[in-house]
Amino acid sequence: MSRSAGLRFRAAPAHHWVRWIVLTVCALVVIVVVFGAVQLAGGTPSPKLSGALPVSLTSVPQPTGGALPWPTTGEAGMEIPGVVTFPPVGSTSPVPIASITKLMTTLVLLKDHPLQLGQQGPTITVTAPIMTQYAADVANQDSLIPLTLGEQLTEYQAIEAMLVPSADDVAQLVAQWDAGSQTAFVAKMNAQAKSWGMTGTTFADVSGVSSGSVSTVPDVLELGQKAMANPIIRSVVALPSVTLPGSSKPDPTYNFALDEDGIVGIKTGSDGAAGGCFLFAANVKVSGSYKLVYGVVLGQQSKTSTLDKALSVSTNLIVALPRVLAGITLLHAGQRVGVLHPAWASAVPLKATSGVTVVAAPGSPVKTSLHVVRLPSGVIPSGFAVGQLVIHAGLQTARVDVVTTKAISPPSLTWRLFHG
Repeated sequence: MSRSAGLRFRAAPAHHWVRWIVLTVCALVVIVVVFGAVQLAGGTPSPKLSGALPVSLTSVPQPTGGALPWPTTGEAGMEIPGVVTFPPVGSTSPVPIASITKLMTTLVLLKDHPLQLGQQGPTITVTAPIMTQYAADVANQDSLIPLTLGEQLTEYQAIEAMLVPSADDVAQLVAQWDAGSQTAFVAKMNAQAKSWGMTGTTFADVSGVSSGSVSTVPDVLELGQKAMANPIIRSVVALPSVTLPGSSKPDPTYNFALDEDGIVGIKTGSDGAAGGCFLFAANVKVSGSYKLVYGVVLGQQSKTSTLDKALSVSTNLIVALPRVLAGITLLHAGQRVGVLHPAWASAVPLKATSGVTVVAAPGSPVKTSLHVVRLPSGVIPSGFAVGQLVIHAGLQTARVDVVTTKAISPPSLTWRLFHG
């Protein structure tokens, strides 16, 4: 009995070993299946990207037709709001702006006494202090219209007189009428300039006769845009001529800068301290569409007429602008812009589907970024859009689809099992 019992005792371990082996194999199968399921469920990993952006995308190149004919003396600048701003040329310090000052005089007047198009507004009476100043202005050969004591002008007529024939005496008249004195009115002008961020601007008078009325190119461009945003000013500076009171048979005063090369305003000015000045707005055809361009030329000198010099320089800039801004190509269709590196396949070059042409100042910095979306499952054919190239040039932003230049096969089952 003890012998057979011993045999039965020795057979038991073999049976347990078989069970242990079977369980181990099953566990391994489960682990492999779970691991494979997890790997396969992990999806396709995002590809890596290396840029191959062309060197030309670091800055806006100079146009093939040449640069703008900026003046060699004085100061100048141009801007297409929301599209391009050219860096100011010449001194960045404040300089006299002559009768351009009257734009701020008009803006403050209209702020205190708003007008609607078609309205004449209240009447303004010529007083004795104005006539005393008028006599001195005649002796100084200032820009004036004839005034007589007790004469009345409507507010709209006063604005016409300040902006077209550039009447210094009328600027003084509206200042006294509005604020009681030129000093009080000038304080309003400086407060308004400060509120608009015109940090380089100081007004010393209401007409611009004083050399202490100074500004900078960026500030004058801002003043021009504020002026053209007012319907009354915009309508007045667009008048080819105005007929004002002052004689029994008044002669029209002509706004001679209008209609040349698309000019629609705004204000000229000239004297010994300021030289020739012209703040202009012009409709210019750029890249197939008309855009409103603002420009200013200050401090022009000439042995004949400083104002004629300022007008000549301005028209040269306007005429050249379409050539300079049209057709500045940053990117060509089909140009290589990057390389896609799928972890499971060889590198795939990417190309742009279209070119990019911008309206921007030459030399403006260009910033680019390449965004690639997650690749879908299955075969990615050649020419498939996998992302976008975003280009920031000056004030503009362009987006171009980028596509593969060859097909990309999906990861194999084996690759996914071991790399998913």
